[in-house]
Amino acid sequence: MQLAQKIIVADDHPLFRTALQQAVSQIAPDAEIVQAESLPELQTVVEGHTDTDLILLDLNMPGAHGYSGLVFLRSHYPEIPVMVVSACEDPAVMCQAIDHEASGYIAKSSSLEEISAAIGEVLKGDIYLPKQARQHQHAPDTVSMDLAQKLASLTPQQFRVLTMMSEGMLNKQIAYDLEVSEATIKAHVTAIFRKLGVRTRTQAVIAVQTLDIERNDLASDPVGEAE
Repeated sequence: MQLAQKIIVADDHPLFRTALQQAVSQIAPDAEIVQAESLPELQTVVEGHTDTDLILLDLNMPGAHGYSGLVFLRSHYPEIPVMVVSACEDPAVMCQAIDHEASGYIAKSSSLEEISAAIGEVLKGDIYLPKQARQHQHAPDTVSMDLAQKLASLTPQQFRVLTMMSEGMLNKQIAYDLEVSEATIKAHVTAIFRKLGVRTRTQAVIAVQTLDIERNDLASDPVGEAE
């Protein structure tokens, strides 16, 4: 088979990025590895590497709310497969990642050989899920999926603005960081409100938090709902 030649490793922990590079080298020794430490950096990296063959994505990077980074990547770069590599081992979270169009999911606790094999499966065009996820009885989270569709309608710049809003940044701060006028940011915020169906910044941030893993853990746990 033809193995990928360019892979983006997106994780905020340097040691684990190194481990992922080692896993990649076992299955694709000649691959070019590009790194990102946060969701905003990942956005910039992907824009400059649209010929990427695979993205290895940590769900809990700075700037991300659970599946938000995955949703962004799948909506704007549908031709690039994304494999989630996460510390979370909940089968429901694994299945929900596939609902959001991930091409695979592997736990960080897996051995280097297991991670390498999983990467190989995804590079062949298959979907990889650990055994416990394949055996899990799963129903899609309709609330999360609805929000994902709305997020997918945002432009990359609007998504950046929303990410910064969720971190508590004001329009003036966002404008400075993105090197645009405050009026431009206000226009983006207005468009974000319209697309998400909200009226305030607080409502927009709460909407994004719908994709948080912790919330989805509770939503998928009948016992947790009853307590």
